[in-house]
Amino acid sequence: GCEIHADADVLKVFFDAKPAIDADWVTEYLDAIIAVKLVDGVAGAIEHIETFSSHHTEAIVAEDAQAVERFFNEIDSAILLHNASTQFADGGEFGMGAEIGIATGKMHARGPVGVE
Repeated sequence: GCEIHADADVLKVFFDAKPAIDADWVTEYLDAIIAVKLVDGVAGAIEHIETFSSHHTEAIVAEDAQAVERFFNEIDSAILLHNASTQFADGGEFGMGAEIGIATGKMHARGPVGVE
């Protein structure tokens, strides 16, 4: 299973979840753990991401083309994904060979940096 850390609204639905703390929004767990927060629409999601993001990889799961376009236009991250797992944010997945890092700055290379 997956361990869920959730805000108060999500705890009403996922009774086995653990209450989220501020550190959950900035933690990369590298494990089967997810932090879940209920936000008010795309604007709320963008605000939350821009507040807590590492600017590495962000994903939106949506069918609404306008929501996806707004997300892609307003989120400042090296990799943006639509209806895909953030596990695909990898140099090998992008055909760049072995990944040696992810550049999150705005100058020069941005995104996965591979050997090839």
